[in-house]
Amino acid sequence: MTPIEIPHVDRDAVVRQDLRSVLHPIVPPKQLEEQQLVIVAGHDSTVIDADGREYLDAMSGLWCVNIGYGRVELAEVAAEQMRALAYFPHTAINLPAARLADRLNALLGGGHHVYFVNSGSEANEAGFKLARQYAKQEFPGQFRYKLITRYLSYHGTTLGALAAGGMGDRKVKFEPLGGNDFVHVAPAYCYRCPFGLTYPACELACAKNIEATILGEGPETVAGVLVEPIMSGVGVAVPPDEYLPAVAEICRKYGLLLHVDEVINGFGRTGKMFAHQHYGVEPDILALAKGISSAYLPIGATVITDRVFQSFYGDPAANRHVAQVNTYGGHPAAAAVALRNIEIILEERLADRAAESGGYLLDGLQTLRRHPCVGDVRGKGLLAAVELVMDRQTKEPIPAPQMQSLADFCLARGVIVGRARSGAGGGSTIVLAPPLVITRPEIDRIVAVLDEAIAAMGRSLG
Repeated sequence: MTPIEIPHVDRDAVVRQDLRSVLHPIVPPKQLEEQQLVIVAGHDSTVIDADGREYLDAMSGLWCVNIGYGRVELAEVAAEQMRALAYFPHTAINLPAARLADRLNALLGGGHHVYFVNSGSEANEAGFKLARQYAKQEFPGQFRYKLITRYLSYHGTTLGALAAGGMGDRKVKFEPLGGNDFVHVAPAYCYRCPFGLTYPACELACAKNIEATILGEGPETVAGVLVEPIMSGVGVAVPPDEYLPAVAEICRKYGLLLHVDEVINGFGRTGKMFAHQHYGVEPDILALAKGISSAYLPIGATVITDRVFQSFYGDPAANRHVAQVNTYGGHPAAAAVALRNIEIILEERLADRAAESGGYLLDGLQTLRRHPCVGDVRGKGLLAAVELVMDRQTKEPIPAPQMQSLADFCLARGVIVGRARSGAGGGSTIVLAPPLVITRPEIDRIVAVLDEAIAAMGRSLG
């Protein structure tokens, strides 16, 4: 890898400029005033601030820098494509987008078509619209518009994607979000089973809840079911192996589309190229983003099977074509970068590496169970979580200030960890999704710093 040049930055000037003019996502402005973290460079699993201090990024940015930082080659790919063709609307064909779609199609076993967007939220939004249009065209006389989705799920920040998600605290400032377009059901969150049951004696009550809801709403009103194979935002809730196949079978039974959100799960993160491949199911609609380009340029994709595509194919006069457009969808430079990113994932066998490194990470995290406040450790591949509780019997969540202090403790020691901010656990879960290139010594460092942080928090709680 080409050595990374660390740019000289007048840190104080940048901070003043930022605080004067920028509205940041998620982070409270006053927190930025106090913390003032200015990131200027990165390599592998490490980012560097304006003072030259290095941080091990155990979250890959926002779950997205799968191949790691500092891949200068991708900048060269983008520059080369921009010199040839920086942009033309995807109402025409361009070479990078055609190649990228073909590569994605091959990775999924063939028989798919790809619609390009700019982000995960848009990938899901396009999926919602495709499902509705499909239902109107394939079920004339029925009004199939509802999507069954799950409480505690997260599918994006646009109003439609936010409504589809099931995290109340993320939605409350923007409600009302519409009518009964999205019908929520119990999640597959075994540590905090909504039914108070234990796997496998539960007999997949969470999957049965989906079927009961479809019947309660009326199958003739439902277009599909939306699931993330592993629910990430709530704190990496890994379902039983039989869960996703059971959901797929319910969709087949009632003629519904299975919409799988792999915005976070995809591109090697869970130890396979796509998380649904662990479970042997084929989504009708697949939402992709983040790892598709490892965040080197913004791009996302909504993939549909050829069976679904046929509903949009026909004589132009029939008006069956996709009633959807994105100005930057299929952007040539973003597509070229995404294609090379995927080639790197394949060439370096990063999905296999994630499976191996993920097992090593989980083994390390299991040692943290010696702390009384560790309630659960879970994960798949390099997608992992440690849920912390006041009491293992009651599973009372750790208060938010203590969780923030724990994350700050890790940051002060040069490790960036994530934190689930909502859900049944009240946001008391540390989440980890490091770059797939992370090394064993770096994993050891993550575990060691978390060990210190949890011990310090335990002492503060008395």
